[in-house]
Amino acid sequence: MADVVVLGSILQDLISYASRFPRPGESIRGISFEVGCGGRGANQAAQIARLGGKVIMIGMVGNDIFGPLNIENLQKSGVITDYIEKSNAAGTGTATVTVTEEGENEVVVILGANLEIKPSRAEQLENVIANSKLLLCQYEIPYDTLKRAFEIARQHNVKVFFNFAPSTPEFDLSILELVDILCTNRSETENLAGHSITCIDEAVAAIKKIICLGPKAVITTLGAKGVVAATREGLIVHVPVPPVKAVDATVSAFCIRNKCQF
Repeated sequence: MADVVVLGSILQDLISYASRFPRPGESIRGISFEVGCGGRGANQAAQIARLGGKVIMIGMVGNDIFGPLNIENLQKSGVITDYIEKSNAAGTGTATVTVTEEGENEVVVILGANLEIKPSRAEQLENVIANSKLLLCQYEIPYDTLKRAFEIARQHNVKVFFNFAPSTPEFDLSILELVDILCTNRSETENLAGHSITCIDEAVAAIKKIICLGPKAVITTLGAKGVVAATREGLIVHVPVPPVKAVDATVSAFCIRNKCQF
């Protein structure tokens, strides 16, 4: 079986490059356009496979032109795609992205078929999850499906790595008791901890609060301030990053998380 099972999202990326973001009601000329294959789940599966890990992707696409494109892209990266289903009820999820010359981005996501992944799918694939070393999930699929998958992983002593993105206020935090490693960015960490983060000390304080919610370890990405990680046992690590010119930050945090997962 696989080292890592990714239960998560698959999205078709529709990317426009422009000098700046349009104002409300304004149309501007862009610089270029491209399409790509993405989704938090698919991106993480592909990158772990490229790092040499054996990865199974569990997901769902629509019965449309985007579905086969995304499956083929995952296969080219070395991901096992046997457990990706096609939905007749919803189309493949999409992410409409605008990237400026400064590397800033805005994204509108339509989850589509990703929301058709039911808890019963995790139950059907219990053996697949049980025979892996790590279950990796994100919050771009239904909450009930996540919880059932986490429960199955816990029953079989499979570690759970949860990328809490995108975060929502109504999220039931009790699920974090089933998580071994939680990964968040600054805004997600602020939402969970209930206070803002302007320095490393505040990030550490926030992470300590989050660990009290259940996860055994927390990894937080802080953009230019680097990464802070902490464990329930009290280990705290800050990894700074060198200054660079941002070109496109759309999936930069994924790269950090995927190396941690691998």
